[in-house]
Amino acid sequence: MPRHLPAAPRGIHRGAPSPGNSRTSGLSRRSVLAAGLLAPAAALLTSCGDSGRVPANTLRVMDSYSNDPDYGIIGGALEDAADRVGVKLQRVAVSGQSLIQRVLQQGSSGTLPDILMLDNPDLQQIAATTALRSFDELGIPTEGYHDGVLQAGTYEGDVYGVVPTVNTIALFCNTAMFQEVGLDYPRTWDELRGCAAELTADGRFGIAFCGNATYEGTWQFLPFFWSNGADERSIATEEAAEALGLVSGFVQDGSASSSVLNWGQADVKDQFVAERAAMMVNGPWQLPELSGIEDLEYEIVMLPVRDSAQAPVAPLGGEAWTVPATGDSAKEELAAAVLTEFLSDESILSMAEQRFTVPGRPALTEAYLQRRPDMDTFVDLIPEARARTAQLGENWPTTATALYTALQLALSGQADPAEALDQAEEYV
Repeated sequence: MPRHLPAAPRGIHRGAPSPGNSRTSGLSRRSVLAAGLLAPAAALLTSCGDSGRVPANTLRVMDSYSNDPDYGIIGGALEDAADRVGVKLQRVAVSGQSLIQRVLQQGSSGTLPDILMLDNPDLQQIAATTALRSFDELGIPTEGYHDGVLQAGTYEGDVYGVVPTVNTIALFCNTAMFQEVGLDYPRTWDELRGCAAELTADGRFGIAFCGNATYEGTWQFLPFFWSNGADERSIATEEAAEALGLVSGFVQDGSASSSVLNWGQADVKDQFVAERAAMMVNGPWQLPELSGIEDLEYEIVMLPVRDSAQAPVAPLGGEAWTVPATGDSAKEELAAAVLTEFLSDESILSMAEQRFTVPGRPALTEAYLQRRPDMDTFVDLIPEARARTAQLGENWPTTATALYTALQLALSGQADPAEALDQAEEYV
């Protein structure tokens, strides 16, 4: 079992977690349907095997936690749940980028596992293919979760999955650098612009963020987009252009490196750790590494809003646990029993504490903060955090692609923010 890191005092955080999967993956309905053409090959490629070859008291599990400490943390929670039900588990961990392709292959060949983890933006698209069982049908409790958590697991009014622990993003500020120039932590866009400019110096940019051409780029842009009142159902709006103007302006005025066009969130963290950035946009999965770095002190604050009257809106990250429709009703019921135990209060608290994620149930907040006071900012963001699929459902990936396309156009200077959004919306 991974060691527990000592909790930092509330407010000041001293840098070492395995990332919660905050990627914003997705696939189109067309991809799901096209996968049916690959059924013969899929039957050869699947590694979980035919359920008929597995003993009646053994359930097959597939997730993407392929590296420690997450592999061990999640595996331990699953085994504890299985022990309480009286079944054994046959678990396969697939790297995150390969998981959806594996799911498509197994869905087309009828060899889906008994318990399946999905990144939450992917759930609705898989549910749309009738490959998942409704939690209500199986009797798995869904009460007491944050609204965003339930939205992420809901398709056409039915809950098909639950995210036990969640994550989001915020602004990390190097305490010493802020103190050196006598700045307060920014709360509005104007303050953020001022801080980024004043903190920029030789060998150091004021702010670092991920603006690459992936769903990570979209994920990091969403807080500015949503908090300013923009809506993913129509992205070429004044509110969206203002948000894109803020982000692209950091590169245009030299407060951020032009390399943000290519950086992932791990690259952003590396810049912050090396003190080549005074602020960064990132998530709690970076805390274990940051906590282990001597003399690195930082404050985590909510991402600023354009106007102080606005409320921050953050994207909801995390992985949903589901029960595939395998056609074996006995095993589906056993899988439901295991997930019910896996989603118990103490199981959720233990996973959240060890993985630096936030419990999906607000009733657990007080107990969680006693264990992880350094997660207070992220905890405060979760009640209003928004599921990326809440408005568009299975069609979210198309808009996610349009948003990072607009981001790339604006960051690179190929188009001004309004033009970039107009161009990108043509593909929605």
